Amino acid sequence: MTGSSNDFNPDLARVRQKPTIKLCHHAGQVPAVVPGWLTPHERQKLAGLSGSRASEFLTSRWLIRQALSKAGSVPPDQCWPVEGRPTTSASPAGWHLSLSHSHGLSACSTHYGSALGIDIEPSKRHPQWQKVVKRWFSPIEQEWLFQDDDPHTFLRVWTLKEAWLKATGRGIAGNLQTLEVRRNFELYGDQPDDHWQASAFYTEGFLCTLVHRQTASNQHSSWPSITLLEPPLDDYSLSTAEPLDTHWEPMFQRKIHAKS
Repeated sequence: MTGSSNDFNPDLARVRQKPTIKLCHHAGQVPAVVPGWLTPHERQKLAGLSGSRASEFLTSRWLIRQALSKAGSVPPDQCWPVEGRPTTSASPAGWHLSLSHSHGLSACSTHYGSALGIDIEPSKRHPQWQKVVKRWFSPIEQEWLFQDDDPHTFLRVWTLKEAWLKATGRGIAGNLQTLEVRRNFELYGDQPDDHWQASAFYTEGFLCTLVHRQTASNQHSSWPSITLLEPPLDDYSLSTAEPLDTHWEPMFQRKIHAKS
């Protein structure tokens, strides 16, 4: 049925204009009874997991529903992703999703009608990064990263690339150079338009990077809405999660230019 002008919700319209990020720490345990809100596909996936991987999976699926609930203004038990890789919503329809989890923290980003990708890494991680850069990064990236010689700089570049590949729907293999990160984090991607943006910040001891494609109605730069939620209860019930106090520190925001 065609809607009328009275159906317009200005608050929901504003929410749809920019991406949101919901974070939560893992509950750390798996309930004896599988939560009834899981889809058949999710139940099948959970059956093949155990220990921390099962807890991580349950937390991420719980977080998806909390994020969609708050984004779409519907109860969490009416929210679920599409089957397979959860990159879009099945209910409520129209939302794009991206997940990341690392060392006990999960993140879920949502945006209405526009693709996005998120990646998180512990900010104190010290990876053996030189071999990765030498093998998989572009000559321009190799030059300035080896000059900087800083694992934290590498992590910023890595999360940018991971978030970019998620947003553009590709895996790591053969695609790490589709986003070139130059000195001072000047970004060039292989997509044919300039509507992509990257935002990076610190929170909860993690580096978090979001890449999203801006919609026609939202071509200005703005930080996403960032909220830390209470972790799920022991039984992973879908009661609405309350926000917790958290501090986030912006790092940089960059437009991703199309490669010429």
